Amino acid sequence: MRKYLTISVFCMVFLAAGVTVAQDQTPGQSENRVEYLAVFMDGHKIGHGISTRTVEAARVTTTETMTLAITRGGTSIPIKISETSIETPDGKPLGFESTQQFSGMVMQYKGTLNSLGKLDIESTVGTMTQKQTIDWTEGALMAQGARLQLMSKNLKEGDNFTVRVFSAALMTAIETEFRIGATKNVDLLGRVVPLTEVTNIVKMPTGNVVSITYTDHEFNVQKADISIMGMNIELIACNRQFATSENDVTDFIERMCIPSPVPLENLESAESITYHLTPKGQEQLKIYTDENQTARPDGKGGLLVTVKPVQPPSGTAFPYKGKDEIALESLKPTRFLQSDDKTIIDLARRAVGNTKDAAQAAHKIELFVHDYIDEKDLSVGYASATEVAASRQGDCSEHAVLTAALCRAVGIPARVAMGDVYCSEFAGRKNIFGGHAWNQAYIGGKWIGLDATRAPNGYTPGHITEAVGNGNPEDFFALIHIIGQFNITEIKQK
Repeated sequence: MRKYLTISVFCMVFLAAGVTVAQDQTPGQSENRVEYLAVFMDGHKIGHGISTRTVEAARVTTTETMTLAITRGGTSIPIKISETSIETPDGKPLGFESTQQFSGMVMQYKGTLNSLGKLDIESTVGTMTQKQTIDWTEGALMAQGARLQLMSKNLKEGDNFTVRVFSAALMTAIETEFRIGATKNVDLLGRVVPLTEVTNIVKMPTGNVVSITYTDHEFNVQKADISIMGMNIELIACNRQFATSENDVTDFIERMCIPSPVPLENLESAESITYHLTPKGQEQLKIYTDENQTARPDGKGGLLVTVKPVQPPSGTAFPYKGKDEIALESLKPTRFLQSDDKTIIDLARRAVGNTKDAAQAAHKIELFVHDYIDEKDLSVGYASATEVAASRQGDCSEHAVLTAALCRAVGIPARVAMGDVYCSEFAGRKNIFGGHAWNQAYIGGKWIGLDATRAPNGYTPGHITEAVGNGNPEDFFALIHIIGQFNITEIKQK
């Protein structure tokens, strides 16, 4: 799932840059505009972006495409994400298209605003197509609408401008603030030009994502900078030949791994593990805590994090009929956890059988999902529970959304957790912590860890939780503020 989070952030930055393109256009006039940008990570070229804009009499079509080549263990994994917004010339949203290609898997989404003001979505994963309708955020804009608002403001240095922009990658509207800065000379791959600095602040429920863009006098973005998850990302305007030229070999997955100072053994029988997290920068670390994981400051900006899994009490009945607000929220279907879908309900009943005990049912679901997903790979970007039920394919994130949906379908509150997990070997490296997704189920007043990828041993003290949510991608942007920000310098196992 971490792969999806990182690429989604790239695309959101690119989209935020795209909506600042503000060029005058005569009504009714046709326009075809194409912009190319090279994408760099810590100085290494890893891909390119293409922004296209077509203006016709009745509609404006804006497409932002990001193509990356990441490497895992020496093997190149091609990734391509494209978002298209379709609007009227005066900025009224009509619909969108989104295509995500991860290795050999293609995921396509098409959305249309219907007469009731809702968004009809058709999703295709491989050869399987599904339909759903979700609410549209009132006042949300797409590229053309945001562009028109920006043009109307006549912005100058010191001005601020805020707009809610729909993100097809996240299937929701995201509030973005633009702060207009000074004009300065900026190096664009050897071409030095005067550009205006614009700070883009993407406001997520879990925290802000900040990027810096540099625009010309018509607000055409020429450069964007972002520091995220311990990496420095640059998008720089250039010609087509350079943008699409060969990329550098950079092992992206390896960069997301954290070395373990010592090998860990017999995790399934360990009572607890305490990790000393040391910050890489100056900011004080903050990490998720609950009954399974506690943290205390080390006095130096770091944290001592103790993971001690709680055990589920026996004899707890389900479906849940308590009053805990978070637990009740964790029973509801969501965009990615369609627990009210007939296929999901049937699978859930098949998994639990005649079991009456909630803890036994949850572990039966955990083992069922482990066996049900029979093609385990990284080719899927981030599929919903119904898509996973149909494809039976995916990695940890697909296991997690299906597990949560099945639990909710039988009345066991469940959510998706994400963080790092210990691996004795991964992608050719030994004794590391890598990005991972798993689950928590609310049983007997406690959140119990589940991990279908590792059933029957499941959740252990080898899991470090960094965020929890309802399975929707935007829930996990809290990770941006912790991923890549620390080393593990000491481990004590009991």
